[in-house]
Amino acid sequence: MTAPIRVLVCDDQELIRAGFATIIDAQPDMEIAGECGDGRAAVDLAARLRPDVVVMDVRMPVLDGIEATRLLAGAGVAEPAKVLVVTTFNLDEYVYEALRAGASGFLLKDAPPAQLLGGIRTVATGAALLAPEVTRQLVGRYAARIRPAEGDPDGGALTPRELEVLRLIAEGLSNSEIAAALVISQETVKTYVSRILTKLHLRDRVQAVVYAYRRGLVT
Repeated sequence: MTAPIRVLVCDDQELIRAGFATIIDAQPDMEIAGECGDGRAAVDLAARLRPDVVVMDVRMPVLDGIEATRLLAGAGVAEPAKVLVVTTFNLDEYVYEALRAGASGFLLKDAPPAQLLGGIRTVATGAALLAPEVTRQLVGRYAARIRPAEGDPDGGALTPRELEVLRLIAEGLSNSEIAAALVISQETVKTYVSRILTKLHLRDRVQAVVYAYRRGLVT
């Protein structure tokens, strides 16, 4: 039997934390590794408990979720944790910073239980949770506030086709949608995505989206 996905839930609202824990513990393939109410405790518990996924709130006392995510999964972390950040519509300005901090994905706090559970499973596999509809709703809302960063890796290393695929990823298209748009196979899309991540030294699709917006490849 496959070992259950061990989840650390961090949220300063006890009711939400308890709700997440109840939903997660009810799954045959998941279990709660621990709970806490602030980012500092999340960092300490994650180091001690080594959960498979950390479900992280954004606004919390002591240390907020973005800084906690940076300590758990940011650049230079030897063994980065897999962090799933939860947010609300009125906190969408924090999503970009959370992704830059190393989060593997994000969800809306009012997402249905099935979406939360699916997100945890996705992040646990090492994939990035970047559902097209969430990308369009959230990334699109603050894209205008993202300025290209001069210090980012040079996108000139990508071929024209790879740049095209990167733009479609940033627009929230799934592999199947990209394949249909470019009239190529999904396997070919996966190859392009892998090359893009390797050339730009990016960890996953989430970082690819952040890169595309910071470089001004998507407007």
